[in-house]
Amino acid sequence: MPEPMPEQSHKILIVDDEQNMRVTLFEALSRNGHEVMVAENGRMALEMIARQAPDLVITDIKMPGMDGLELLRQVKALRPELPVVIMTGFATVDTAVQAMKQGAFDYLLKPFPVEVVEETVARFFALARRLPQAAGRPGLKQGAEQPLSEKPIIGQNSKLLQLMDRARSVASSKATVLILGESGTGKEVFARFIHQESERRNGPFVALNCAALPEGLLESELFGHEKGAFTGAIATKKGKFELADGGTLLLDEIGEIPLHLQAKLLRVLQEEEVDRLGGRAPCKIDVHVLATTNRDLEQAVKEGAFRQDLYYRLNVIPLKLPPLRERREDLRLLVDFFISKYAIRYGKAEKKPSAAVWARFADYDWPGNVREMENLIERAMLLSQGQELDLWDFWDDVEPPPSSGSAAAVAPQACGHSAVAAANTSAAMEISMQTLREVERQMILRALQANDNNRTHAAEILGISVRTLRNKLHEYRAQGMIE
Repeated sequence: MPEPMPEQSHKILIVDDEQNMRVTLFEALSRNGHEVMVAENGRMALEMIARQAPDLVITDIKMPGMDGLELLRQVKALRPELPVVIMTGFATVDTAVQAMKQGAFDYLLKPFPVEVVEETVARFFALARRLPQAAGRPGLKQGAEQPLSEKPIIGQNSKLLQLMDRARSVASSKATVLILGESGTGKEVFARFIHQESERRNGPFVALNCAALPEGLLESELFGHEKGAFTGAIATKKGKFELADGGTLLLDEIGEIPLHLQAKLLRVLQEEEVDRLGGRAPCKIDVHVLATTNRDLEQAVKEGAFRQDLYYRLNVIPLKLPPLRERREDLRLLVDFFISKYAIRYGKAEKKPSAAVWARFADYDWPGNVREMENLIERAMLLSQGQELDLWDFWDDVEPPPSSGSAAAVAPQACGHSAVAAANTSAAMEISMQTLREVERQMILRALQANDNNRTHAAEILGISVRTLRNKLHEYRAQGMIE
């Protein structure tokens, strides 16, 4: 019997240096009605992406020359909206975390049956179809020509909609935009929205977290360096400004840039040219600069921690995002969206929050804002065993009621079957505990990933103490589960 055709054919690029894998995936996905292209290395893949504009890339990690992670980095620099699935036979947590942190949609561990790839592809395009449906809600970016994003702007809050209108009006200008707001309000999501609304949407979108790098490395990452400029500079490297040429550069957490680099940054913004470390001549650039911060830069200027002239240069178009506690009317829209997203991601049925959950949501102050909500819902969708999402699925300070069938399950039904019943119950409990421990580990790693490995913030999102988080990580290292 022929395979059912998908609702729509999509272009999929397979990148793998092993011919057998290319052939196998080509046949499987073509059989499902997709237009499949193959590349045997990263360089060939980049050329095909430029010419053919695929809807999805599936790439191996270990390849000669350019490996899968480097290909992922270059794809995200050139086309940040293009989804990438990573295949790896080297199943380390570090590899998976790197891939997801750099924007991979998903990763697959080799060896795997071909059905796993088919399911992953189907799940991705189901999400792609689902998002435009949600786009009918007020405040959600939409349009047939808009690229897929797992993090669109969702809301009907009047202040949020006004900010979106202002962002659209300045998106194609060269005016520097300063996006302000508390942690977790979606500042980077807003920056990507500005890029996609601009005439630079087909150019690169490059983001740099200024708080995540030490001073010595930050200067090189921003401005680049020539070979031999300093110890360890074994090759010439372009900085983020050069990589973003013709597109948009996001300077995330701009308030963390040290004073001695602020003068150099100001010069780049004013002159539109950049000097690499060790370089002989400046390089002209054409970049729209966006910056984000959750710090009070005016206060930092008064304290002498931030240059006043740089502040004025950055603050041409300020956009201050409202915290989630001031967007109560958006709670249901956001909850519905995240439930749909993680139901698709994990292959689970969509569940509705209980009345008790809605009541707590309405009274909660959401200190972690939209990021906290997303992490809580992901956790609940993974842990929930009931017909709806209940309080104990979200928070550890609520104990679930005892299972009514637990005593009967342990008690033997007859003397002759007592040993078998006990063995089956023990085995089931062991499997359940193993599954729960793995879910717990995944949630901890995801919380750390979402908070740039900040243990304090991750612990807050998870609802545990920093000490508990530290002990869990020590346990995982001792068991060889993480490095």
